[in-house]
Amino acid sequence: MPTLTRAEAAERASIIDVEEYHVDLDVTGAGETFRSRTVVRFRARAGAGTFCEFEPAEIHAMTLNGEPVPSSAATGERLLLTGLAERNELVVDATMRYSNNGEGLHRYIDPADGNVYLYQHLFINNAGKVLPSFDQPDLKASFRVSVTAPPEWLVAANGTCASRDGGRWEFAPTERISTYLASLIAGRYHVLTAEHDGVPLALYARSALAEHLEAEAPEIFEITRQCLDRFHEMFEIRYPFGHYQQAFAPEFNFGAMEYPGLVVFRDEMIPRSAVTESEREHRANVIAHEMAHMWFGDLVTMKWWDDLWLNESFAEYLGTRVAAEATNYRGTWTTFAMHRKAWGLRADQRPSTHPVAPSQVSDTDEALLNFDGISYAKGAAVLKQLVAWLGDDAFLAGLNAHFAAHAYGNATLADLLAALSEASGRDLSAWAEVWLRRAQVNTLRAEVLLSGDLYGEVAVVQSAPEAFPTLRPHRIGIGLFDRGPAGSVVRRKHLEAELDSSGRTVITELTGEPVADLLLLNDGDLTYAKVRLDPDSAAAVPMLLPLLDDSLARAVIWAATLDAVVDGERPVAELVTLVLAALPMETEVVLAEDVLRATRTLVDRYATADTRPAALELVAQAADRLLAASPAGSSRQLAAARGLIGATVDAARLRGWLAGESVPEGLPVDADLRWLILYRLSILGAAGHDAIDAELDRDRSASGEQWAARCRAALPDASAKETAWDAVVGDASLSNRLAELTALGFWQPEQIGLLDAYVERYFAEMPEMMRVRSGMSSERTAIAAYPDVAVSERTRRLAAELLARPDLPSILRRVVQDADDDMRRALSARS
Repeated sequence: MPTLTRAEAAERASIIDVEEYHVDLDVTGAGETFRSRTVVRFRARAGAGTFCEFEPAEIHAMTLNGEPVPSSAATGERLLLTGLAERNELVVDATMRYSNNGEGLHRYIDPADGNVYLYQHLFINNAGKVLPSFDQPDLKASFRVSVTAPPEWLVAANGTCASRDGGRWEFAPTERISTYLASLIAGRYHVLTAEHDGVPLALYARSALAEHLEAEAPEIFEITRQCLDRFHEMFEIRYPFGHYQQAFAPEFNFGAMEYPGLVVFRDEMIPRSAVTESEREHRANVIAHEMAHMWFGDLVTMKWWDDLWLNESFAEYLGTRVAAEATNYRGTWTTFAMHRKAWGLRADQRPSTHPVAPSQVSDTDEALLNFDGISYAKGAAVLKQLVAWLGDDAFLAGLNAHFAAHAYGNATLADLLAALSEASGRDLSAWAEVWLRRAQVNTLRAEVLLSGDLYGEVAVVQSAPEAFPTLRPHRIGIGLFDRGPAGSVVRRKHLEAELDSSGRTVITELTGEPVADLLLLNDGDLTYAKVRLDPDSAAAVPMLLPLLDDSLARAVIWAATLDAVVDGERPVAELVTLVLAALPMETEVVLAEDVLRATRTLVDRYATADTRPAALELVAQAADRLLAASPAGSSRQLAAARGLIGATVDAARLRGWLAGESVPEGLPVDADLRWLILYRLSILGAAGHDAIDAELDRDRSASGEQWAARCRAALPDASAKETAWDAVVGDASLSNRLAELTALGFWQPEQIGLLDAYVERYFAEMPEMMRVRSGMSSERTAIAAYPDVAVSERTRRLAAELLARPDLPSILRRVVQDADDDMRRALSARS
């Protein structure tokens, strides 16, 4: 994949201004290519030269201002243009390649019915895979799209459909948008339509998912309406892109992508099996997140990728907020505290940490790597605190001024800060310096001195890593919790405090206050920081946590506990004991799911070969008790069953569930739960190829094909491992999703002896994988294939040797650096 540097982008933007693309695609062929004819109209500095991104399979004709462009001008990744006029027209007729890695024009054949589906994903720097383009965010242009497709297909694009004649589709020109936001879908998609407040709505999914789309559509349309209404209340500029279409596409790399007028989601968000309420909440949050992008990212777009946070941090914050305020899913801030912030905190402590708003992102490869927990979750947490400081009215007034000033254009951090400062009357430069321009995270600890049964002094001590010594102002909540009547826990007092950057802030309001059973810092989750409880409060957690009725407070405590284990401050054995005591009484599904998932990961990596079986048994017992305590048919029951399946070694019980024997009342052993059971049996060596093939015959679907690949890779069989490894590393015909899932199934702590040789093979062969795959597909596959359960100094030594190579691709370098840092923590915890 070609890389565009920041310097190249700045120089090109000083030479040209793009006005319009007319893209005419012919996707009627049955092969691996499609025809693309593009007309680009742009202004330029007369006499100058520049280039556009262009990766053709074959060129048929090229002209610039009516004159032929020599074939030598096409380098394979770029098209060099010289002798530009003030007004220019570039016309290129070429054959382009479909992809199977989620980049460019992705082509997918549904195993359920043989139907072909296409979606276009030009994200960051892939526009040249479909059309010659000036592919950078600040060269916005109008897109007019024409498509010739098989007559039975449906085609949709950013613009509204102007006409259709059989298989010929013409779409109206869009407003000015960045190249990475131009999209379309094509194939035998099933469509449902509606309308709300003058905005046409549509939903698309594969024909094989038609029944499931019909079932999910009422909720999706309702959430869409609710979010549109809330954004229209907040923002003075109404939704600016005409219709609002949402397509659910196969093998999509992202969870979703904010294409204006045509948002695309992973089609796993149209479930065919039972899902939990937290998974439905996640979908609602994603719908709100992508809608927020219509203003932050699409209407006003970052000038360059160093201001990625203007897109993702705002969409993360507003998506969580609007889902909580406008939909039935009111608990999104609990999910954010427990799940999303943990993602941000882990990313922020790794070697690859970076500021929320880095001063410079040197190229598009680096930009891709910054789509992480920092740009999303940390940035959103920082914005949540900013809103608490400025006040909501001033915050929204600043956003509206920002939109008005930069609509259909580009903006920078400085532009936004100026608008917020003007609206609030506050100078935000000092806040931005410590929160946006500096990396890493602070830790907040309660320092408590007692005077009998009263607090003599309570201070909050703030610290920072030695290499990142920034202390920051924080606004936090502090909660005092006591045992109440009838086994309850009550919040006796809640106060908010401003922490300065001195490092120690005395909370004078608590002096003389009766000592609480639990003193909770960051009660309400207002700030972004690691939290550590004082010793007495930590000791009280096993008794009090199950009785707390505030889910957000429980999330803060669970997150702090898990983070202390990750840091090696508390042993994993203590964690599993707490899980056994507290989890069976947990009523918030997302907390149960996240605790089970995170604890299982820590047990697999932090427990030794001798201690892991006992620790895993405690996790299985906790899940089993939660299962027994959960109402039949509830989300808690499904979450508990999944956790039990992932931890148990009782193969007979799992086989019985597959056979319909002794299944808990109300638990649906549907297609996806059957595969999850079979996956665990495959890991344990209690199922083999015949069972996998039989299940695939029963479920000849996209999901079935993906589950089968993961199960085969998980088999404790030397031949199965060799086949899976070769496919991941060298099989270019394997699609992005199948490669990732095969890699995810490969490494199992139960099979570490069988896998020993593959530890060295990862470091020897993964650079070749990076040549077979590219972009996000290569990053996801490299992460999934990492030998993270092979916790040893040998693994770290091999990582260091690979990192010493000067020619290592930047994506692989970052994956290995971060995974090695995780292994450093695991080894430290084990010792």
